Amino acid sequence: MADQESPKELNNAGRTFEHAPVHEQYEPFDQIPSYAIDRLSQAFETSAKRWELIVYPSLFAFIILAAYGFYLVFSLARDMHYLTISVDSNMTMLASNMQAVADNMGQLTSNVRSMTVQVESMAQNVNTLEPLLASIKQMDQSMQSITFAIHNIRSDTSNITNSVNQGIGRPMSFFNSFAPW
Repeated sequence: MADQESPKELNNAGRTFEHAPVHEQYEPFDQIPSYAIDRLSQAFETSAKRWELIVYPSLFAFIILAAYGFYLVFSLARDMHYLTISVDSNMTMLASNMQAVADNMGQLTSNVRSMTVQVESMAQNVNTLEPLLASIKQMDQSMQSITFAIHNIRSDTSNITNSVNQGIGRPMSFFNSFAPW
């Protein structure tokens, strides 16, 4: 309970702080000795010098970085401007090329329709060629029989040549001995 009771402090006028006006309640410099103020002032000056060594270079570095950041943002904005101009011109060219592609697609469609008609007429023509195909088969069989007959003729001719060579081979060798070549 003794801790809860606070002693009443007196100010210079002899009155307690509880009953003194607000501007008289606290006078901090009356009770502090002058050497403490000098020591506080020296500590503040040395602290300020230390902070000056940190703050001023940091402030200078911040200003340089801010200027470089501004330069980067400005460069980015300029590059984006050039990029939008380039994209705009390319999009214009792309739009004209797409129109040409659409026109060519229309021509391609008409050409495919024309080809479809022509292929259908070719299919009908092939159907009319079926009798011709039968004739071609007959011609193929005739050619095979002619080939067989020519083969027989060739073998017969070969047999005749061999028998003639054997029959006139001796007299020819006699006549060949008189030839100058």
